[in-house]
Amino acid sequence: MIGLIHERRSRRGGGDWQKGKGKIRVSATKQLAEAFKKSRYQIPGHGPRNIQVLKHALAELDGSLESDIYGKGAVIEEFEKKIAAVLGKESAVFFPSGTMAQQIALRIWCDQKSLSKVAYHPLSHLEIHEEDGLKKLHLIESVLLADKTRVIRLEDVQNMDTEVACLLLELPQREIGGQLPEFDELVAISAYCREKGIKLQLDGARLFEILPYYQKTAAEVCSLFDSVYVSFYKGIGGLAGSILAGDEAFTQESKIWKRRHGGDLISLYPYILSADYYFEKRKDRFPSYYEQAKELASFYNSCHGIKTVPAEPVSNMFHVHFPLPKEQMEPVFLSACEETGIGFAASILVVDEANSYIEVSVGDNYAGIPAEALQQAFRVLDQKLQDVLRG
Repeated sequence: MIGLIHERRSRRGGGDWQKGKGKIRVSATKQLAEAFKKSRYQIPGHGPRNIQVLKHALAELDGSLESDIYGKGAVIEEFEKKIAAVLGKESAVFFPSGTMAQQIALRIWCDQKSLSKVAYHPLSHLEIHEEDGLKKLHLIESVLLADKTRVIRLEDVQNMDTEVACLLLELPQREIGGQLPEFDELVAISAYCREKGIKLQLDGARLFEILPYYQKTAAEVCSLFDSVYVSFYKGIGGLAGSILAGDEAFTQESKIWKRRHGGDLISLYPYILSADYYFEKRKDRFPSYYEQAKELASFYNSCHGIKTVPAEPVSNMFHVHFPLPKEQMEPVFLSACEETGIGFAASILVVDEANSYIEVSVGDNYAGIPAEALQQAFRVLDQKLQDVLRG
């Protein structure tokens, strides 16, 4: 009998090692990750996350450039001013993590209204990925709006049966494939919140990724919100770090909370400089990533049994769903990767016992794949899927 002996299991199941017939062998999960890493071409992302990411960012800088010290200095202050202007906000603060930034934003708005209650989507990062940090550290209660399978709509906000200090909207809604409300609905939600005195916080971890779909600037989108968080390691591809932006009173208060959270490291310049470098490098590439994501989704949707969510992407990220369990899809992807030299994904996630999915984010890698090689890879993937589905 095969038994898992690896002590750490992912949140969606599966160990890295299996034991059988007296010897240890690498699991399909581990094999797929290794094959993806070694593949000639990788479909998603910008490339490996290794120390070269930082080395590229620092390569052309003067070594005598002074670092920031506990949140002060030209390195951090100039970047904060620059991004505040991009977002159309009065000021901004650099944080080492988005988790810290967003919890602090919600705490500020709750304190201002003397009401420890906020609303957001059931699959918000705060609800499912932060070990209840908002509730345990700040004693803030969450009100969950909308069904898990769709975005928050105006009617959900209007029909809340409890008062909240702040509503958080994530654009795009990552856990449901990066779905987005239409811009007119955002405008209506913003107007309603302002009328009712509800602060509106933007979880804009992937803000720059959605601008091509909305055909708006970052400042135009952010004008609908009282405060905004953006990430610099996701679509931008920096080392780590985030910005929290709003009016001067809000950001000054956020600096106090940043110190309380231990976010004022003696220096954050590796994160700041890499954020700035990759922001400048990629800020104008998102329209291309978006168009490439739509093309890639059409390739997946042409395969038997596969569907993407959304059917046509609204940003550079989307989900790909398979009518097979993770344990059956891993060998399919592994075989297709080894045969074609194309890495589709490093891992497969579980929907339920019969279905699985992957998350795709298009970045610099995609443009480097020869068109014929990509098309052939999908022909191979489709054939292997058909073989498995026929049993």
